[in-house]
Amino acid sequence: MEWTLNALGPLDPAAQRLLALAAEAGYPPFETLSPAQARKAYAASWSVMQTPGGDVASVVDQHIAGPGGALTLRVYRGQGTDATAPLPCLLFLHGGGWVIGNLESHDRLCRRLANGAGVCVVAVDYRLAPEHPFPAALDDAAHALNWVAAHAQALHIDPYRIAVGGDSAGGNLAAALALLSRQGDAPPLIHQTLLYPVLDLTARSDSYRRVTRGLPLTATTMHYFIQHYTPHEDDRLDWRASPLHAHSLAGVAPALVMTVSHDPLCDEGLAYARRLDEAGVRVTSLHCNDQMHGVLSQGRMIPAADVLTANICRILSHELHRSDSSVTSPTPC
Repeated sequence: MEWTLNALGPLDPAAQRLLALAAEAGYPPFETLSPAQARKAYAASWSVMQTPGGDVASVVDQHIAGPGGALTLRVYRGQGTDATAPLPCLLFLHGGGWVIGNLESHDRLCRRLANGAGVCVVAVDYRLAPEHPFPAALDDAAHALNWVAAHAQALHIDPYRIAVGGDSAGGNLAAALALLSRQGDAPPLIHQTLLYPVLDLTARSDSYRRVTRGLPLTATTMHYFIQHYTPHEDDRLDWRASPLHAHSLAGVAPALVMTVSHDPLCDEGLAYARRLDEAGVRVTSLHCNDQMHGVLSQGRMIPAADVLTANICRILSHELHRSDSSVTSPTPC
């Protein structure tokens, strides 16, 4: 199996059309905007780009005390599930480079995951950089995970079937939570769903040299996000910020790692899947050589996005409902 790529593969024609429309509209790259402007520009794309999430059995915003003040969690229960049945739970961390994004940016995806996998999804509105740099987002995510596990009975979730997941920066936080769980510093987990995740903030992989222009997320855009999240360069070597730098991945929860070729994060995702495999961790590596970063949030423009989301839901359902799910013992990073 080849785990690194030497050249970009073909790009889905629907993605090509989307890029042409974006170029014609003259949308500025995020890195040319202030964080406030980038958040506004990102929000303007949600209804245009994303597939509707659909109705769920219930959705409730839960406000809790967090490490930096009030923290909001959005709790979804999948359509057709019993209101009091103890469902498996996915703690979901949204993407957006730790700088943009919120509960609304990923509301549609969370609804689809809850319905498609038949689970409870708890989305976390963690603090954003640059106002709150590393490790604020991870501190919020870890606090949310601990709170969910401690309140499993009240939330009607199964405390022995909790998973973490996220896309992009959210995938970074999910991977870090899985490592914290592995060493006993967070509740036990049965799965981690990492969707084109950020795993190495040193940004040294070959895909950073391949993906430099013409796409929504380029190497330059990632540097913009990384600098806001980790203004102190030494923090980028901390495994809590760069899970790929963990000494060992042995004993972490089983994983799904999704990567796409047209993405500066491609190679680090492939490398992480390889390291999980070498460490004896059960891993599903889902790679698309014709898609770009953010595809799961582009379903109105790229039909393949809905196919990919449906497959992720099937994998998640299998992992969280399987009868032989088990948790692991703590192991140092």
